[in-house]
Amino acid sequence: MTLSSTLTGEAAAPGSPARRPGRGVPSAASRAARRRALLNWVAVHALAIAAALFFLLPFVFAFLTSVMTDGQALTTDYWPTSWQWGNYSKVWNTPGFLTWWRNTLLYAGLGTVLTIVSSLPVAYALAKFRFRGRNLALMAVIAMMMLPPQVTVIPMYLFWAKQLGLGGSLWPLIIPMAFGDAFSIFLLRQFLLTIPREYIEAARIDGCGDLRTLLKVVLPMAKPAIAAVALFQFFYCWNDYFGPQIYASNNPGAWTLSYGLESFKGAHHTNWNLTMAATLLVMAPVIILFFFAQKAFIEGVTLTGVKG
Repeated sequence: MTLSSTLTGEAAAPGSPARRPGRGVPSAASRAARRRALLNWVAVHALAIAAALFFLLPFVFAFLTSVMTDGQALTTDYWPTSWQWGNYSKVWNTPGFLTWWRNTLLYAGLGTVLTIVSSLPVAYALAKFRFRGRNLALMAVIAMMMLPPQVTVIPMYLFWAKQLGLGGSLWPLIIPMAFGDAFSIFLLRQFLLTIPREYIEAARIDGCGDLRTLLKVVLPMAKPAIAAVALFQFFYCWNDYFGPQIYASNNPGAWTLSYGLESFKGAHHTNWNLTMAATLLVMAPVIILFFFAQKAFIEGVTLTGVKG
């Protein structure tokens, strides 16, 4: 028996350690450490929450306005008195809105596929092949990245619209993507430089040609970079306003969502609820796509440029 058990009249259990005074009570140093960790957590997450609200509040404002009545949307109220979900159906049933959707999906989807198919072989050649003039070709690709589109818009318009007669359609925007994109080539080339050459040499020893090596070895390893390039190109085509304005402005049947939204806003300049609903319907596919593909997108961007 211990002294404490003797004084209290209780016997300690056989084999049990003696109870020490103050056991289980945190010391002043541990309490200070936990308090400091809690303050750091609050500070970091407070900044993150503030930044999230900074980017999220415009979407919340647009959503709340989109479900208001016509009269309330013109007031300073921030919360709808009655939720008008029918505003989205009104926008969806607007004449031409489905046509804008179809044209945008054609432009963004076909343009993305053509860009990847045409840019990946060029990037593979610039990254893994040794040939005379390779550095000069790479400099030409970088120079094309620095060339603003406003410099080439007039000769390109004269060629596609006047010489080939493709004005009033989206084909002058889609067909050039079959010949590669400078930014996509450079991004893919930087990623392909990180792939060890031993994999390619092993494939060639096994009898694979250049095309088969690209399809069977390089393509599966380059999926993150391909996903990043695909998202970049899809977002660019989906949000493109300048190109459809140049080539398809005189044909409402070839308008895209970005250009049609401007026309919709002009026709409903006093109906801010319908304008906000149309804006959210245009943004929703891009937001959903990025939400599900952000892991591959971030991986492709962060792994690109590790080796130059």
